[in-house]
Parts: sequence; C-alpha cells; structure tokens
Amino acid sequence: MEFGTSGHVLLALSAVFFAVASYAILLSAFLPLPGISVLDVLASDTHYKYFAILIIPTTAYFVIANWVGWQFYRFS
Repeated sequence: MEFGTSGHVLLALSAVFFAVASYAILLSAFLPLPGISVLDVLASDTHYKYFAILIIPTTAYFVIANWVGWQFYRFS
C-alpha cells in the first residue's frame, strides 16, 4: 500500500468515526432510531455512549504523554 493510499484510508476512517460519534453524542437525542443495531445501542444508552466515544482520544493522549515522559527521562 502506498503512503498516499494509506493516508486516504486514515482520513476516510476518521470521517466515519466523526460521523458516528456526532450521531451518538449529539444527534441521537433529536432523531429517531436508524434501525442499525450498533447505532441503536449507542443512541438508547445514557452513560456508556460517552465512554465508547471518548476512550479513543483519551488513549491517544495517554500514549503521547507516556512517550514524551519517556523521552524526557531517557535524555535527562
């Protein structure tokens, strides 16, 4: 896979994740259930839908902060 192609795939997956997360957190309160089982579960849940969506940026922050801390420790 070429570098440009993998970048397009990453961009497309990010856009799909953004759309699903936007529906789950913001739009599900105002729109009827779509009939897709995963989206129905996210829309009807009142607590864990936020956990399922926010675990990705939280994990990314933890990995980056851990790497930066390791670099400070390693080169000090």
